[in-house]
Amino acid sequence: MSAEQIIEAADRLSDAARTGVPCEPVRDLIGLDLQAAYEVQFLNTRRAVESGRRLVGRKIGLTSRAVQQQLGVGQPDFGVLFADMEYGDGEEVPFARLLQPKAEAEVAFVLKSDLAEPDVTPTEVCRAIDYVAPAIEIVGSRVKNWDIRISDTIADNASSGVYVVGGPIRRLDDVDLAGVGMVLDRNAIAASFGGGAACLGNPLTAVLWLARTCAGLGTPLKAGDVVLSGALGPMVPVVPGDVLEARIAGLGSVKVSIGTLGTSEKQA
Repeated sequence: MSAEQIIEAADRLSDAARTGVPCEPVRDLIGLDLQAAYEVQFLNTRRAVESGRRLVGRKIGLTSRAVQQQLGVGQPDFGVLFADMEYGDGEEVPFARLLQPKAEAEVAFVLKSDLAEPDVTPTEVCRAIDYVAPAIEIVGSRVKNWDIRISDTIADNASSGVYVVGGPIRRLDDVDLAGVGMVLDRNAIAASFGGGAACLGNPLTAVLWLARTCAGLGTPLKAGDVVLSGALGPMVPVVPGDVLEARIAGLGSVKVSIGTLGTSEKQA
């Protein structure tokens, strides 16, 4: 893949993010090449950091076996989290901050130590986790009508949007992450059901995959990083005025409302 194609794909996605007007898929430029897709993502990440945005963690996508099969892949993908993507529990997110939004409930992990080795073990991952908490991620797509394949979503920072972390925070040995059940309400009506087993069998499995992958790329997970481990159930479309609440049995709850007017000071 030529450098010009990587830059053109990155420009197309960044222009869509800046203008709020979704673009055509980028697979016409990079095909289904995963390495090229990550190069596009990394380019836009570098641009964002150079403009003053601050990295605070990673998000994992494609943790559902059904979605992997739909996109023709056998592994998850990942994107980065910036500080301006996080909103507080119960806070309102201006709809103008979002682009083609959909909500999903997840388990958030916060690390207390680095995970620097590509062969990091499951035990080492568990030791590195400070706490877990319920989260809502409102994903979005810069690609028109969510017309995505694997390379489109990877290039588009794993279809990232914003996220909210709830509580209470819990230590890893206080909760059975594989066994938790989840309900995501939209406007007090249950809209999505799922559980920990829907995330690669256990959200910890997703975090292990991410830790090994990032270390292998030379960009390891660091102490203090937030990790969104992937959806516990189907995504829910979001419209202005919605109120979303995720309840994860044995873990806690998290709530966010969607505004109808205005823009956010957090808009990049």
